[in-house]
Amino acid sequence: MLPLGTPIPDFKLPDTVSGRTLTADDIAGKHATLVMFICNHCPFVKHVLDELVRLGNDYDLGRVGMVAISSNDVTGYPQDRPERMAELARERHFPFPYLFDESQNVARAFNAACTPDFYIFDGERRLVYRGQLDDSRPGNGKPVTGQDLRAAIDALLAGDAVSEDQKPSIGCNIKWRE
Repeated sequence: MLPLGTPIPDFKLPDTVSGRTLTADDIAGKHATLVMFICNHCPFVKHVLDELVRLGNDYDLGRVGMVAISSNDVTGYPQDRPERMAELARERHFPFPYLFDESQNVARAFNAACTPDFYIFDGERRLVYRGQLDDSRPGNGKPVTGQDLRAAIDALLAGDAVSEDQKPSIGCNIKWRE
């Protein structure tokens, strides 16, 4: 896992909806920046997708910057192609950009391992949280609340320290090119 305190890795990726190329600076929020590694086909992502959209709608995107990134190999997983990403983002009304990491270099820079995988950086752009959205998983009966991510973001917005008691994210492995 990326060590706490690590500066946000720089990136420059295309937004599948707008076509614009965005950087870490473009998406950074004043108090927090949430980077989410997701994809279209993963059942773990599908399970939490409504909550990801709620998160984007619940926080002022000037104070809390948010971005979703897909780094999957689209040759083996065509449902994760950029045009399908844009389709999903439009259908679900993503309030944040959905970027495509074709080279997979950004996922490597973040040490991202699965989808979904979450990283929160503070106003100084230092990593303060990496881990799960909450304890809900497909089929475990626990409600999707976003509790872990929301607690970290709320702490930053209140000027408090983020708890270092963090659980790793669980999901589908990122589909690496061979």
